[in-house]
Amino acid sequence: MYYRVEVFPLPHCDDPRGLSLIGKAKDVLGYELTNVRTSDVYSIVADVTAEQAETFAASVSNQVIQGYVVGEKKDHQFNWVIVVGFLPGVTDNVGRSARAVMKDVTGRKLDHEEKVYSSIEYFITADITEADANKIASELLYNNLIQSAVVLPFTEWKANGTPANEPKMESEITPTVGTINLNISDDELMQMSREKTLALNLTEMKAIQAYFQREDVIAKRLADGLTAEATDVELEMLAQTWSEHCCHKIFAANVDYTDDKGNNSKYSSLYKTFIQKSTKEIGEEVDWLVSVFKDNAGVIKFNDKVDVVYKVETHNSPSALDPFGGSMTGIVGVNRDPMGTGIGANLLFNVWGYCLGSPFTPASEVPEGLLTPLRIRDGVHKGVICGGNESGIPYMHGWEYFDERYMGKPLVYCGTAGTLPVEVNGNRGAEKEIHCGDIAVMVGGEIGKDGIHGATFSSEELHKDSPVQAVQIGDPITQKKVGDFLYEARDKGLYRFVTDNGAGGLSSSMGEMAEETNGCVLDVGKAPLKYAGMHPWEILVSEAQERMSFAVQPENLEAFLALAEKRDVLATALGTFNDSGYFTVQYNGETVGQLNMEFLHDGCPKLNIPAKWELPTWEEPKVEETDLGAAVKDMAGRLNICSNEYKARQYDHEVKGLSVIKPFGGVNMDVVNDAAVSMIEPLATEGVVLTSGIAPRYSDIDTYHMTASVIDMSIRKTIAVGGKLGHIAGLDNYCWPDPVESEKTPDGQYKMAQLVRSSQALYDYCKAFQVPCISGKDSCKNDSTIGDKKISIPPTLLFSTIAKMEDITKAIDLSTKRAGDLVYVIGDTAAELGGSEYFAMLGYTGNNVPKVDAEKAKSIYAAVSSATEKELVHSLTTPAFGGLGISFAKKAIAGCLGLDIDLDKLPTTGELSNVEKLFSESNSRFVATVCPSKKAEFEATLAGITFAEVGTVTLDQTVTFKSGDQTLSSIAVEDLTASYKGTLTF
Repeated sequence: MYYRVEVFPLPHCDDPRGLSLIGKAKDVLGYELTNVRTSDVYSIVADVTAEQAETFAASVSNQVIQGYVVGEKKDHQFNWVIVVGFLPGVTDNVGRSARAVMKDVTGRKLDHEEKVYSSIEYFITADITEADANKIASELLYNNLIQSAVVLPFTEWKANGTPANEPKMESEITPTVGTINLNISDDELMQMSREKTLALNLTEMKAIQAYFQREDVIAKRLADGLTAEATDVELEMLAQTWSEHCCHKIFAANVDYTDDKGNNSKYSSLYKTFIQKSTKEIGEEVDWLVSVFKDNAGVIKFNDKVDVVYKVETHNSPSALDPFGGSMTGIVGVNRDPMGTGIGANLLFNVWGYCLGSPFTPASEVPEGLLTPLRIRDGVHKGVICGGNESGIPYMHGWEYFDERYMGKPLVYCGTAGTLPVEVNGNRGAEKEIHCGDIAVMVGGEIGKDGIHGATFSSEELHKDSPVQAVQIGDPITQKKVGDFLYEARDKGLYRFVTDNGAGGLSSSMGEMAEETNGCVLDVGKAPLKYAGMHPWEILVSEAQERMSFAVQPENLEAFLALAEKRDVLATALGTFNDSGYFTVQYNGETVGQLNMEFLHDGCPKLNIPAKWELPTWEEPKVEETDLGAAVKDMAGRLNICSNEYKARQYDHEVKGLSVIKPFGGVNMDVVNDAAVSMIEPLATEGVVLTSGIAPRYSDIDTYHMTASVIDMSIRKTIAVGGKLGHIAGLDNYCWPDPVESEKTPDGQYKMAQLVRSSQALYDYCKAFQVPCISGKDSCKNDSTIGDKKISIPPTLLFSTIAKMEDITKAIDLSTKRAGDLVYVIGDTAAELGGSEYFAMLGYTGNNVPKVDAEKAKSIYAAVSSATEKELVHSLTTPAFGGLGISFAKKAIAGCLGLDIDLDKLPTTGELSNVEKLFSESNSRFVATVCPSKKAEFEATLAGITFAEVGTVTLDQTVTFKSGDQTLSSIAVEDLTASYKGTLTF
C-alpha cells in the first residue's frame, strides 16, 4: 500500500523554514518572496492499514503547532512549489526514524522491502519566473549529488497534485568479481588508477603489478582457487590501504630538504623524526601519557577512575561536494574514534572549527563547479549541528576562519573528547587484544554505495570528475543506539577488541585488526546491505556510516548477538581472525581476494620528495597613524574576529550540564571565550580545558613561526582561563596543499619545505613547553582544479589542546567585572604585524611575523597561573588576532564597562607606533583586570616577568586610548558591540 502523509505548520504559527528561505532568497539571490510555507511529507510504501497511517501521521506531528493530513493538503495558495527529496540509495535519516515510528504503530518491524521516504515541500508566493524558481531550488534548497527537486507551478499542482516520492533503489545488477590484467604499460597503469579513483602513483601501481607477477604469489593463488590475475577486490583493498588518507605517505616519505642557506638534510619520515619523537621524549619525563598514536584517539591520565580520550579529525573533501552530509559524517565519525579507543570510551563533548571562503563572496566570483562559500558554510554548520545535537553531545569549543583560498576545499575539523574507565572487568580500559579464533563482527548500519572511494577521493585534489558516491550522510540516532549497546557489551565483557569502521570501511577496520593476529577470513557476502546489486569490492570498501568492528570471543558470540537484537542494533558475524599471514576475502563462501598481510600493510613504496626553502619577501607597508578607535571598531567586525554567535547558538553546549567556562562569556554571554572549561562528571571539582590555535596567514611568511605561534596560542588560551603548564596534551591536524612537485604543482618543493619547517617547529616547541602530541591527522591534498583554475589552501595547522584543571572553581573568563579595577598588560609587544589581521584589512602581508620565545613564555605562564591560583585577577584574556586593540574591545563588550588605556605604559620591545602597539599580534601576552586592593600581591606574584599597569576599568561605556594625559581616540562600547556582532548575522 502507498500512503502520503503531509505535516504542516498551523495557519497561526510561524514557519521558520519558510522565513529562512525568504531571507536567503533576498540576501543571496535578490528575490523578494511574499510568503513561503513548507510541509514535511512522508511517503509510506508498506503493508499497513489506513487507520495505522492515520495514527502514524498523528505520531510524527506536533499537534500544538502542526496539522496533518493523510493524502494531500488541498488549500495551499502559492505560485510555485519546490519538492526536495533524496536520490535513490542516499541515507534518509528522517525516513529511517519514521520507519521506527511505524514499527511502534504497527507493533512489528517493517521488512526490507517496506519503506518510508521523507521529502520537504516549499510553497512559494512571489512574482517570479520558472527560471527563478529553479534557481532558488538549485542555489538554496538542494544538492543534486544527493537530492532531487521538482518545481511545479500552481496550475499544474492544482491539476495533478505532487508526484509520489518513491526514490527506490532498483538494481538488476548481478554482483560479480572482476579480474584485472596488470600486465600493461605504464601509461595504461596510470589510466587505470585515474579511471578507478585509486589515487595511486606509477611507482605504487608497478609495485602492485610486480606483486602479482611473483611466482610464490601466483602459486599460492592458484592453490587457493584464485586466478593469477588480481581481482577488483584486491586492487581496491590495496588502493584503500595505501591511500594518502589512510597511509599518510607524505609524512612517511623520504625528504631531501635544502634550507635557504644551502644546508641539506635528509629525513626518512617527518612524522617519526619530529612529531612522534617529541612525544616519545616528553613521555620519558611525564607519567600521564596512557596511549598515544596507536589507537583511534589519544589517551591521557585523569584520575583513579577514568582516563581522558581526545581526537580531532578533518572531513574536507566530502564537505566540498555535500557540505551537510560531509560535515555530519565528520562529527559522527569522530564520535566513533573515542568509542573505538581502548575497550570503548564514553563520549563527553564535541569541538568544531571550519576554514571557509568568505560567505559574502558573490556567486559570480565562484568558479563554475564549486558550491558558493555561503552554501558550504550553511551546510557544514547544519551537518555538525544535526550530528551533535541529535547525539545528545554538547559542544565546548568552536570557531570559524575565513580566507578566499578555502573556496576550493573547505577545511572541516570535528573533535570529540570522552572518558575511558581505568579498569574494565579487571583489565586496563586502554588496552585491547585479539586472539586467533575470535569472531569478526560488524555492528551498526547497513552497507550502501555511499562512501565508496571516500579514502582514495580524499587522497587527491577535487576536480570535475570527483566521485559522487564518495558522499555519505551520517545517522546520529542509529549511532547513539550503537554507542549505548557498546557500553553495555563492554561492561559485560562480551568482546575483546573494538574499532571504528571509518575510512575504507571493512577493508580498513578488519585489515588493521587482522594485524593483531596476522590474518583473517572475512565473508562480505554475509554483510547486511541497504539494497541489492552491490559488488563484493564495493561492500568491502564502502564507508557507509554508524558501523563499528568487533573481535568477539567465540564463547561470547551468542550473548553478544542476543544483546544487539535486544537493543535493536544490527550485528553480523562476518569472519574469523587467524595467523595465516593473509587477509582473505570471501563472498558467500567463495574466495574473491587474498593479500599477504606484510605486502598489504608494508608494501607501499615510500615517496621520495625534494624540498627547498626560500624565505619569501613581501612588500612592507608603512605603518601610518590613524584614528585608533575607528580602527579597533573596524577590526572588531572583521570575519576572523567578529562574533559567530548566530550559528554557534544552534549547537547545544548545555546538555549534560558540565560546562563551567562556556563558549561565550560576559554579562550578556555574547563574547567568545579564549577556552572552555568543563567538568567530566557532575559536581566534580576536577575538570578539563579545551581550546585550539590556528593562524594560516602566518604561513605566507614562514610556517616555522606559524607553527610556533599556534602552539603558543593554544597554550596561553589554556592559561587564560585558569589552566597551567604540566598536564596539557596537544593534537596536531595538518591540512596542506599538495607538496609533491608535478606539472600541476610546480611549486611542490617550496610547499614541502613549508611542511618540513612546520614539523621542525612542532618538535621544538612541543618539547620546550612539554606539551606532547597524543593524536593527530594530516590531509595533504587540499587543492581544487575546476576548469583551468587551481585553488590551493594556505598551509594550515590546527593545534588543539586538552588540559587537566585541578580546581574548576578557580576558572576565569575574559569580561571586566568592576569599575575601578586596574588593567594590566603582561608580556612584551613587538613590531610584529606580519600576517596580521590589521595588515590583511589594508591588503598587505608584511614580513615581521610573530615569533615565540619559549623560555620567556614559560616564565610568564608560570607567573600568570600562580596569580589565577591565588585568585588575584577579576578577568583575564590573551591577545590573538587583532592584538591588544581587540582584547581591550572584547573585554569592554563582555563586561559592558569602559576602559581607560595609556598606550605609553604598554611594555614593548623597541620603539613602536601606536598602531603597532594596538594591532601587533605578538605571542605570549595577557590582559588582566585586578582589584586595587590586590595590586601589591599581584605585582609581587609577577615579579621577574614583563608587565605593566596600563589603565583602569570605567563606568563611562567608552574605550579611550591615551598618550599620558593626551587623549588619542575614544570609541563607545555600544559601537564596538554593534561592529563585533553585526557581521555574521546569518
